[in-house]
Amino acid sequence: MGQPYFWQDNLTAQKISREFTTLKNHAEAWKNLETEIHDLEGLVELAVVESDKALESELQAKFKRLEAQFERIRLTTFLGGKYDNHSAILSIHAGAGGTDAQDWAEILLRMYLRWAEARGLKTQVIDESRGTEAGIKSVVFEVMGEYAYGYLKSEAGVHRLVRQSPFNSSASRETSFALVEVLPIIEQEEFKLNMDDVELEAKTSRGHGGQSVNTTYSAIRAVHKPTGTTVTIQNERSQAQNKEQAIKILTAKIAHLEEQRQLEERLKLRGEYHSAEWGNQIRSYVLHPYKMVKDHRTNYETSDTQSVLDGDLDEFIKAYLEFSLERQ
Repeated sequence: MGQPYFWQDNLTAQKISREFTTLKNHAEAWKNLETEIHDLEGLVELAVVESDKALESELQAKFKRLEAQFERIRLTTFLGGKYDNHSAILSIHAGAGGTDAQDWAEILLRMYLRWAEARGLKTQVIDESRGTEAGIKSVVFEVMGEYAYGYLKSEAGVHRLVRQSPFNSSASRETSFALVEVLPIIEQEEFKLNMDDVELEAKTSRGHGGQSVNTTYSAIRAVHKPTGTTVTIQNERSQAQNKEQAIKILTAKIAHLEEQRQLEERLKLRGEYHSAEWGNQIRSYVLHPYKMVKDHRTNYETSDTQSVLDGDLDEFIKAYLEFSLERQ
């Protein structure tokens, strides 16, 4: 970075600068933790010498905070994938089940937004299709910040909810499904999408958003012709903005397809490949007749369903990252 020619190739320079910032932050986090541990050791020795019992609860609280801090930093050592330190694009799609499934999709959206908020990550809804009575049919949103994709990739798959339905008079037990897709936000210099392979179509938007949405050709449909992958973005912003978002998401999808193809080939050689279809749910959330959230890949489970739905996903993410590391 200190070379005089460094900024001549702007895209490469930006990539290296981001990599430097990531490594610097990672190193500083370990150094700061080490300093705080040494400080705590000094306080413990002082408390022992002076037989100061009043400090005991304070020292225990500091130890627990440092232990949690260590665990968060340790998890980043598992995130060595090509795009793990990138921001993420999440899509949530309600499955069959009408209003219950659409409500479940919105509950999942709230769960991920709360998780991101607790970690200081920024979020932005890109596209949303509301349900007729309640909930959402589908939503696309960004989670922006370091390692957002590396953590959230654990959430990709089908999520199953079992509960008493709030949408019928008998309050019968219902099972709802929602599909979560997770993609990394990819920069231009990392993966070049061949625009000759992309067909763009402008069309009128449908659904909520006001009359202007339905009467202007602001919606954009982008199709990757070789794979048939399609992205449609419609909202109240301009056609140019929708086009930019559609291409960004399509680029992420095609790059992810290539990554998955390579992974599937490795897993097939080892006899471990399973397709991510609707029937293969990754996690079940049971609210009735008992309370439990269980991840079917790692077998990690908890009875504290409310905390999970409020965004406390760290233990599930940790279990998945450790599970993935073992598979590799």
